[in-house]
Amino acid sequence: MLNKRKTIDGALFKQMVLGGVANLRANLQEVNDLNVFPIPDGDTGENMYLTLQGGLDQLQNCQGETLAETSQAMSQGMLLGARGNSGVILSQLFYGLAEGLTGLETADLRQLGSALKMGVKCAYGAVAHPVEGTILTVAREAVENACAKLETDTTVQEFFVGYLYEMKKSLEKTPDLLAVLKEAGVIDSGGAGLVYITEGFCKTLGGEELANELSVADSGAKKAIDLSKFNENSEMIFGYCTEFLLQLQTSKTDVRNFDLEGLKTFLESVGDSVVAFQTGTIIKIHVHTLTPWKVMQECQNYGEFLTVKIENMTLQHNETLRAEKSQKTAIKRPKRARRKFALVTVATGEGLRETFLEMGADYVIYGGQTNNPSAEDFVQAFDEVNADHIFVLPNNGNVILAANQAAKIYADSDIRVIETKNIGQGYSALSMLDYGADDADEIAALLVESMQATQTGMVAKSVRDTSLNGVDVNKDEYMGFTDKTMLVCKPEKIAALCALAEKMHVGKKEYFLVSYGKGVTETEKDAFRTYTAEHYSAVELYEIDGGQDVYDFLLIVE
Repeated sequence: MLNKRKTIDGALFKQMVLGGVANLRANLQEVNDLNVFPIPDGDTGENMYLTLQGGLDQLQNCQGETLAETSQAMSQGMLLGARGNSGVILSQLFYGLAEGLTGLETADLRQLGSALKMGVKCAYGAVAHPVEGTILTVAREAVENACAKLETDTTVQEFFVGYLYEMKKSLEKTPDLLAVLKEAGVIDSGGAGLVYITEGFCKTLGGEELANELSVADSGAKKAIDLSKFNENSEMIFGYCTEFLLQLQTSKTDVRNFDLEGLKTFLESVGDSVVAFQTGTIIKIHVHTLTPWKVMQECQNYGEFLTVKIENMTLQHNETLRAEKSQKTAIKRPKRARRKFALVTVATGEGLRETFLEMGADYVIYGGQTNNPSAEDFVQAFDEVNADHIFVLPNNGNVILAANQAAKIYADSDIRVIETKNIGQGYSALSMLDYGADDADEIAALLVESMQATQTGMVAKSVRDTSLNGVDVNKDEYMGFTDKTMLVCKPEKIAALCALAEKMHVGKKEYFLVSYGKGVTETEKDAFRTYTAEHYSAVELYEIDGGQDVYDFLLIVE
């Protein structure tokens, strides 16, 4: 019986993870709604769920059965799939857990407790300036207190029930540690997500079949294939989408000095859409090719396969074309020969993304508020731009950790993450992009300096009543704020934008820029132009039809 067990093995770990993922998914909206700012951008639950899903996809394909093997598979998938601050921290909790379980077929509770503590250590280490009152505090206090109460006859179920109790207790205290939570009247959303995951563990240990509630897509099972798209008279045109994980073997190659660039050159000679990157001693490969057997044969010279997926792209061609035409992954320039410098940035909204390309960005990852890109999205961008030194502008405070995690994973280039926290900072940094110094340190310093004096204001519709920074906010009215500092709230969006411009002292500037969001009408644009002409006649107005989500207007001043 599960409730009598005193050790955990790979099979039980997998069951618990499935239960944790299912329980988080069932409570996604509640976690998303725990948003300090009352705007429709709460995505903490979604980020944590998608991060777990990346690990689950890897875990479902794991051939190993030991606790070390299953936890490592989960960890590897989560590191690449991590998105948002909460997702990155969660991936580090699992990474440290896997490191602590290295070499173990099963673990007793003291070994498990030590591994959980290592996860907390890794999570704290991933954040440059850890803040208490967040998911970090909840994870740390829970494992410390639960491990302190361990006894020789404690069962796995009893341990996790106690672990969950300590976690909930810590979560309730987060508003006392973080003033912004108390002011908004919410608990920490990342900590809440962690509680729901752990609650799923406990329900699984108690005998509930939560994993059965995961949909076919969630569980990693394949959808039905329409075989009619390729018959005996069809011609193979699009080739095969070939993806696999290759475990390098010391018996076959020099693992420490493996020539990844040489392998990429070979892959490009037999296919296209090549993505290849290394995490530790594991290589992830993606290539479109008419001859997958050549790819497999070459790669087996260096190691053995952990997972393999080969799909006839004619069968998936309609879906592939939709994805490429929608440009939901990225807008990018064609891959060029290796060069010294390149820049990767992030934006949502076609107008903003096209503007960034015109300003000199080499690759614009689709994402931002409500749609945080994963670490793997950044890794693929780094591989595409193919440069010795790559500068990264995340343009969102919730994207910086994923960018940094990707930078640690990617070994082929010198990655410089310039920690732009909003579109305005990214715009200002990019406007000063100049490779003339021919020195990565000088270029990075200039980008950092360029963003410092920029202030970005945002206008968005409130989803609830609250009071922040002395401003009363009413549901369905329009808020104007900068970097999470509430400044104004008005019944109409243009009135909010005009009031925000006043608060940001636009009249004292030489120029300012406004990016119009998706759904802003020409009438509303004309109303703002009229207002600025009357009140700021000496200030030059620049306009972008940005098309961004969430924010009706972005106001950028320097």
